[in-house]
Amino acid sequence: MRLQDGVWSERLKAAGAGLARGAGSLTRGLTDLLLPPLAWDSPEATASAGLTPGAWSRVVFLEDPVCDGCGAGFEMDGGPFAAPRCAACTAQPYAFSRARAACVYDAASRGLILKFKHGDHQPYAPLFARWISRSAAPLLDEADAVAPVPLHPMRLLARRFNQAAEIARPLARGAGLDFLPDALIRQSHTGTQGGKSARGRRLNVRKAFAVTPEGRRRIKGRRILLVDDVLTTGATGEACARVLLEAGARAVDLAVVARVRTARELTM
Repeated sequence: MRLQDGVWSERLKAAGAGLARGAGSLTRGLTDLLLPPLAWDSPEATASAGLTPGAWSRVVFLEDPVCDGCGAGFEMDGGPFAAPRCAACTAQPYAFSRARAACVYDAASRGLILKFKHGDHQPYAPLFARWISRSAAPLLDEADAVAPVPLHPMRLLARRFNQAAEIARPLARGAGLDFLPDALIRQSHTGTQGGKSARGRRLNVRKAFAVTPEGRRRIKGRRILLVDDVLTTGATGEACARVLLEAGARAVDLAVVARVRTARELTM
């Protein structure tokens, strides 16, 4: 009878769990009916929380073929014998091995990223992580760990969170990879990169980053996926990749939410 009692006990537990799930779904359904969820980018009511269809349709997602070195989109697929990298990356490769961006940084994506970055709109973090998990799937497959580009403590204090870390955390969790939020530090409080030339950006962050003692131990011999929100000239990713490689990382790749189109791309 003990075995039978145990079976009935498990069945009752399962039935209770099913009823609880059903009650929870009913409660959520009634709540959504009385207080429909609002879109993140608009005061419109939607079937579920997220972006409106209009916002989705305006984002220019980057699809293959893209340059393996900087993530820039190629205008056409050159076939199996096409060069995997653009002319610029072939002539002068970055310190990071490969880069991928989920979308183009333009009027449509800029508003979403700035709302997240400066408006403390946290629901965008897992959304952007899902975008990157798709665009950077080959990089995630080969990565050993995920590390965000760090903020200087003064900027972190003002903003209250590091947008790159908030994206990198669910990205690492979803891929089953180590998350290294403290592998890198920003040791100098540099000015904003906005408005600077490519050379000015490189000089601005040339000695801005360092690997922590704990980070050095955890990156040694491993392939690191570096995560940031926007790629413009690649200066920040380059500076971070260099110190990670100098500290013993086997290789560094870069994944971002969006990348700015260069003047060369815009004239293609």
